[in-house]
Amino acid sequence: MKTDELREKYLEFFESKGHTRVASDVLVPTWDPSVLFTPAGMNQFKDHFLGKVKLEYTRATTCQKCMRTGDIDNVGRTPRHHTFFEMLGNFSFGDYFKRDAIHWAWEFLTDKKWLGLPPETLTVTVYKDDQEAADIWRDEIGLPTSRISFEEEDENFWPASAPSQGPDGVCGPCSEIYYTAPGREPLEIWNLVFTQFNRLGDPPDNLRPLPSKNIDTGMGLERTAAALQGVETNFHIDNLMPIVEAAAEVCGVKYEYASENGRRLRRITDHVRACVFSVHENVYPGANKEKYVVKRLLRRAVLDGHQLGLREPFLSQLAPTVAEVMRGPYPDLMETVDRVASVIKKEEANFFGTIDAGLSRIDRVFDGMRKDNKTVVEGATAADLYQTYGVPPELLESLAAEQTLTFDWDGYQRAMDEHGEASGKLVHTVMGAKGPIDSLKQAGHTTEFTGYDETETEAKIVGVVVGDAEEAQLAETLEASGAETPARVVLDRTPFYGESGGQVGDHGVLVGPGFEFRVDDTQKDGGLFVHHGVLVSGKLMVGDKVNAKVDAARRDAIRRAHSATHLLHWALQKTLGSHAQQQGSKVDADWLRFDFTNLSPVDEEQLETIVADVASKVAAADTVKSETLPLADARQQGAMMLFGEKYPDPVRMVSIGEFSKELCGGTHLTSSAQVGAFELLHEEGVSAGTRRMTALTGARAEAHIAETEAAFADTAKALGVKSGAVLEAVGRLLARQRALKKRLEGGGEVAKEKAAPSGAELTTYPERKAALAEVAKRLSVAASAVPERLTALRAEVETLEAQVKKRGDAGSISADDLLKNAVTVGDAHVVIAETPATPAPVMRQLIDAIRQKTQPSAILLATKEGDDKVTLVAGVSKDLQERGVSAGKWIGPVAKALGGGGGGRPDMAQAGGKQPEKLAEALDVAKAEITAALGA
Repeated sequence: MKTDELREKYLEFFESKGHTRVASDVLVPTWDPSVLFTPAGMNQFKDHFLGKVKLEYTRATTCQKCMRTGDIDNVGRTPRHHTFFEMLGNFSFGDYFKRDAIHWAWEFLTDKKWLGLPPETLTVTVYKDDQEAADIWRDEIGLPTSRISFEEEDENFWPASAPSQGPDGVCGPCSEIYYTAPGREPLEIWNLVFTQFNRLGDPPDNLRPLPSKNIDTGMGLERTAAALQGVETNFHIDNLMPIVEAAAEVCGVKYEYASENGRRLRRITDHVRACVFSVHENVYPGANKEKYVVKRLLRRAVLDGHQLGLREPFLSQLAPTVAEVMRGPYPDLMETVDRVASVIKKEEANFFGTIDAGLSRIDRVFDGMRKDNKTVVEGATAADLYQTYGVPPELLESLAAEQTLTFDWDGYQRAMDEHGEASGKLVHTVMGAKGPIDSLKQAGHTTEFTGYDETETEAKIVGVVVGDAEEAQLAETLEASGAETPARVVLDRTPFYGESGGQVGDHGVLVGPGFEFRVDDTQKDGGLFVHHGVLVSGKLMVGDKVNAKVDAARRDAIRRAHSATHLLHWALQKTLGSHAQQQGSKVDADWLRFDFTNLSPVDEEQLETIVADVASKVAAADTVKSETLPLADARQQGAMMLFGEKYPDPVRMVSIGEFSKELCGGTHLTSSAQVGAFELLHEEGVSAGTRRMTALTGARAEAHIAETEAAFADTAKALGVKSGAVLEAVGRLLARQRALKKRLEGGGEVAKEKAAPSGAELTTYPERKAALAEVAKRLSVAASAVPERLTALRAEVETLEAQVKKRGDAGSISADDLLKNAVTVGDAHVVIAETPATPAPVMRQLIDAIRQKTQPSAILLATKEGDDKVTLVAGVSKDLQERGVSAGKWIGPVAKALGGGGGGRPDMAQAGGKQPEKLAEALDVAKAEITAALGA
């Protein structure tokens, strides 16, 4: 039986038993903070199991894409371990229980219409205290007691060892089904979990029966397919073996199951499949959380290729094979295969560049461990190698395994956490924490959202929460105390939009009899809308009627920004290509941030086109409308569906004219013209393959445009030129600044300043904006700060010109001029002189020139700077230094004579004084000090 056939038979069987077929959840459930990746089929039904949502069905069946890395070191080594895998499951939410779950499992496995496995090949395990399940297997199914075994809580309870070790919460015994093929070891293919208890505290008597009992089962698709196909490993089934063979061909080696190369090829197969699915869902390799997991898997696979002799990217060549063999259940993979391959190839190339350099450092670590008889690579060592030398931990981990050494991955994560680095460790918290909002859900409360049609609604308070996150509790009443104490209010219906889909929550007020509650934020929690804020006056209580009134002006500004993101998304795809899909967004009042897929920066010409396209659609005043329709109809109409997003059915589709159709739950305008002004602020990279645009709309865009126009006008005015000559004038001003500085430092000439260019006028706002942006870039300031910086720059140039003029001919002093006045002390040529208006860099240049012309030599130069400062620079030749003469020791007493101090190296030293009037005396001190130092 082919894998795709098995998947379909399972789902079809449970549909025949009254189950609703539910689509696989996405691989990365961003709305669930307890996990990075979906680890099991039950994950998307957490709230169903806990009674937190209104049930549309009480039976469900799925084939879920899953990812786990807890046994990552076993991937490729054992026949059954994977990171990415598919889990078949059937679920009951307070409907059927053990009897039906066991009977249906047996029917599906043994009935010839379905799998038709011989009954004698099946054995089961049950929890040691679950006599009920054992009796059903023995008395109703007819399974001999010899094929029923009782196991401890670590094997047959979920979560494992929960009765004695916890955690508290929903739990229950399991019954596992094993298949034994001729000549093979028993293989677990199905786990039936009977969630019938609520654990409270420590044993004994800590398992309390649940009023509503649930069923959660999981059948590994790959391992069951391996059993049915009679192959020795999961990797040899019909939808994995083609990837193994493709990997062997790309790597240029023969696949042999028992060889080391065979293990590497199986691991490459597993990891590339996991990465193809992840990148397809817009999870790119990165520095933290789920992105780091993808990076880690890619690096491990690349390292296997490196050890097979490859030195160039190869994994990306396997992406089309993965997409092809998995296209039956996941046809969308074919739409993104080019993008996925490009992302993988880029990460491969980066990693190949670090492998060889890391190998030698790792060898030294291993050598040190052998000398100390250590067998565990310490996490702190791995973290130091990564942070100091960039040696990836995956490289160290894999090579440690080759040396039969243990890698302390947890220690590495702790060390990285201490340095603020997210480790990307997969967390699997099954049911999450409970709190007062959960209590409201379990009491059956939901909030009806009316905000698509109105911004003011009459409603009733159904819940009040007081206290911070750790001490929050439900309250019947809330009274204003004068202090702004945060609280949360839940209503039965509300016009307030709860933050989701990137759109921020609404603000406003809840007004009731004698009280006013200011809403500062609105959040969604399952089916509840939670109003966060402060009771400004009066006293409210559960059951009170309120007038819920949204801040309409702010809502309009948010709507402008949100509809603009749809226009921007369309324009990005029109210019860059269909790969430029949304990766994330945030929408606030007349402000938006939009992340999208693109492997390189968007150039200026493309940016201009994108902004112009958005402006054209704003000007076109296209109708914006929303409608709720079946998911299949929305897909048929061409609605954009983002990979990595899971949509309800039916869905809400937002259309703008005929060019934009997106599935979206946010609030929107009724006409694209209402966006008003659109102003793009930034385009930048946020991670590999992901770019970000930030923009303004409406009033904020208009204000920014006005500020930009004013800044540009002030810039032209400060330069004294027409708008078209601004860039040239700034360039000339900066060039003059550099030339004057160089002249004062003793080099070059300053050309006479030419008349400023007049230029033409820039007639459009985009031209003026671009010119201002270029000026800001050259001046290294924000665009708004350009006029102020230009004023300061002109003042600096005027000061430099005055200094050059003041120097007069002083800048023409040469080493030869100074040597003419040198004196001989012993065998040394000594120059002690005042060099008026000569900067310290020039004095150092003169000293170097004299030392090159004559040796032994000692030079001390001085210059007055105003009425209260003298700068001294001294230097001695190398041969005098070897005789113990030091410029630093020489200059000290001279500076002291000027009321100052300083010193420096034996070869060159600088000091200063505060009494220029004593310069002549100080120079006499200089002569005396050098004479004594030379022993003359």
